[in-house]
Amino acid sequence: MFLTLQQGHNGPCFFMDSNTFTESLHVSAPPAGISIYLQSLWYDGKGDWEKAHELIQDVADKTGAWIHAYLHRKEGDLSNAGYWYSRANRSTPVYSLKEEWNVIVGEML
Repeated sequence: MFLTLQQGHNGPCFFMDSNTFTESLHVSAPPAGISIYLQSLWYDGKGDWEKAHELIQDVADKTGAWIHAYLHRKEGDLSNAGYWYSRANRSTPVYSLKEEWNVIVGEML
């Protein structure tokens, strides 16, 4: 099982760490109950950029913009990525795409 039940502020909740999230990439569907952000990152982690982009492209908040920026950076469309990083109030990272994926996943979990 990828999720563990823990006591949260509002009662029981499921918890997943970055290792279990990464391990979930070996199964055919994303873990149940994860956010749209993590769903997008999960599909990207599986190598399905199109599905990842489809899920996040209409999410209008700063977190969605950050993931959208990362995806366009990965695509190689740096101009479009720059636009989305600015919408997310973030600078284009100087570290690798893999590191950025890990940073975003860590913040989402």
